[in-house]
Amino acid sequence: MIQLQLKQPALKFPATDPSFDSVYPDSIQVLARRHWTPLDIARLATDFLTSGNAPSRILDIGSGAGKFCIAAACFAPGHQFYGVEQRGYIIEEARLAQRKIGVANVSFIHGNFTQLDLRDYDHFYFYNAFYENLNGEGRIDHSIAYSEALYEYYVRYLHNALRSMPKGTRIATFHSLCREIPLSYDLVDSLEEGNLNLWIKTKA
Repeated sequence: MIQLQLKQPALKFPATDPSFDSVYPDSIQVLARRHWTPLDIARLATDFLTSGNAPSRILDIGSGAGKFCIAAACFAPGHQFYGVEQRGYIIEEARLAQRKIGVANVSFIHGNFTQLDLRDYDHFYFYNAFYENLNGEGRIDHSIAYSEALYEYYVRYLHNALRSMPKGTRIATFHSLCREIPLSYDLVDSLEEGNLNLWIKTKA
């Protein structure tokens, strides 16, 4: 088990989940409980992902309305955070929220994570964005395709991409089935009743 030294946010921002979520319109706020990362989870994951000395480039795979990236950027201003999301209108809401809170070390990318070269990033955050393909009741909307076959494809793609990353790569997974994690990664801590898992690649 690793000891997390929790960082304080460098910028002032809404300190509770309701106040943070209030920067979004109602249509986005109603999705918060199921789809957006709670601030206490964001804080733990950020501390783990940024614990190295060098500034890191951290990618949130399926970033939604950008809550994790914006909060993480406040907690760790010396690091750069990126969020990739398929839905253009949600990306626009993420950028608006970013401007309202006033944090600069965040970039949002409109697209599918399979269009990116994950080797351009150092570490990763993953709040099981693929699960929408299996659970119809939990979908954000119906603007993108869903299927069990897509779920399997995304899991295999991310698994293979993570396997090609260098030793020392970190990933924090929240509410994940962990099928995307290769055997070359060690589970170094499990928090929040096993819902937040912290992994480091230790083998080639």
